[in-house]
Amino acid sequence: MQGGLHAGARPVEKRDPAVLRAPVSREGLLSKGVGHAPENGGHSTRPGVSWCCVPSCELQTQVFTRSLSSHGVFLPKSLRCAHRQGMRVLTPAILAALALPLFAQQDWAPVTDPLKDTILDARQVQTFESGVRPEWGYAAPQKDTFILVHPKLDRKGAPLYVVLHSAGHDVHSCVNCTKTVGNHDIYRSPDDYYALYLDCGKNRGNDWWWGGMHLKDAKLTQKNSGVSLTPVEKRVIDTVKWTIEKYGIDPNRVYLSGNSMGGSGTLGIGVRNGDIFAAIKANVPAGIEHVSQRMSFPPALLPAGVQLPDPPVVVDYSAPNDGWSAGHERFVIAMNERKYALYFYWGPFGHANNSAQILKVNDLIDSFDWLSVRKNEPYIAFTNANCNSPLPWPDDLKNTKAGQVNAFFRWKNLADSPEKFEASLYLTDKAQLQTQFEIPKEAGADVTLRRIQNFRLPPGTKFQWTFGDAKGEGTIDAQGLLSIPSLKITQEPKVLRLAR
Repeated sequence: MQGGLHAGARPVEKRDPAVLRAPVSREGLLSKGVGHAPENGGHSTRPGVSWCCVPSCELQTQVFTRSLSSHGVFLPKSLRCAHRQGMRVLTPAILAALALPLFAQQDWAPVTDPLKDTILDARQVQTFESGVRPEWGYAAPQKDTFILVHPKLDRKGAPLYVVLHSAGHDVHSCVNCTKTVGNHDIYRSPDDYYALYLDCGKNRGNDWWWGGMHLKDAKLTQKNSGVSLTPVEKRVIDTVKWTIEKYGIDPNRVYLSGNSMGGSGTLGIGVRNGDIFAAIKANVPAGIEHVSQRMSFPPALLPAGVQLPDPPVVVDYSAPNDGWSAGHERFVIAMNERKYALYFYWGPFGHANNSAQILKVNDLIDSFDWLSVRKNEPYIAFTNANCNSPLPWPDDLKNTKAGQVNAFFRWKNLADSPEKFEASLYLTDKAQLQTQFEIPKEAGADVTLRRIQNFRLPPGTKFQWTFGDAKGEGTIDAQGLLSIPSLKITQEPKVLRLAR
């Protein structure tokens, strides 16, 4: 029986205490099995083997199985109901002895029930249950659910599309939304991706708002503020890592998305974990407090000694006529000052989740190919651009004009070696992007290289650069960033060349 301790196993012998002391993995426990007593009565005919037939043990076993399940170990119905079937069962004490090495090793192995597997649009759907790891910091054990949707053609090295649901959904209803076009479209992954759907509603007291906060809940804000990750954030990251390893996912093509509360979680969890996610996309995020706290955005200061990985490329679209969008001016300013890559779009589309309806207001929301970003390749962060629209936050929320930040900038990596770096920088044009916006033929912006793989220079090092007819010398800053100010970028691609 997959996902449980199966029946028909050998009893534990008292004459060999090493059996109880030896480390046992969860898989090993499953393979050894824990099952029924012999049918000849309350004791085995084998010497040194003891079975319990005390009626009160049934209740004790039920209590213990609930404890096991909270750690991701699930006993089959045949064992849980053994007394009603007139069979004997192992004592809870022996079961506990078997499980102690499991807990001591802090093993974590999500389990799935094949009977719950389904097919959705020709894609296999698996539902998993899991317990907790002590290092996540939960005050008590709990059981969580996540769902994995396979690509139409299973293959090693496929990308992973991770989804965080909104406050109006749980993991199951989130997946159900993908059956209908127009129903929370950001939940739907490409057919050739794995899609991982996580949950923060089942254990709402611990996990709500994906470990973040919002301005409408003072208690939640007090509970979850600060730079430290909460248990649910750690659970999300470890579940993603487990899925990558289990299914041979391409670790450089992992993407995070979410709507509303899930959009808040996408920003809060995603920006902090650029070593996991290549790029992230948030649809009408319900608050920017989560990301502001985890990244120590102003007015906070990043604690001394805290080193954060280069963040993922961020795509965010929100509406000034959506109360949940409050504070976006602080988020945009902080991303710009930190020289992080942000593509931001807005318009009066409210708290919408239907992409077709949003596109009628701002047709740029899907214009940047965020799923082409790879974690093992450099990217360019464009900041201080002179072609950005004026932000309607915080004082012009009734403005009905659609707007953008950095929407038209693109790059293409050409070379990244210890001796040189080259990338083509350009503005998209009407041939590549059909839009109601006027695309500038030329725009000025600062450029910062992030996720450099090979052309790495220590802080204080001088470097030479050329960009078309322009050239100059720069210095790696104290954070190790390579930036060049005020480049004139045009629709005609130009090559940025860097050398020592």
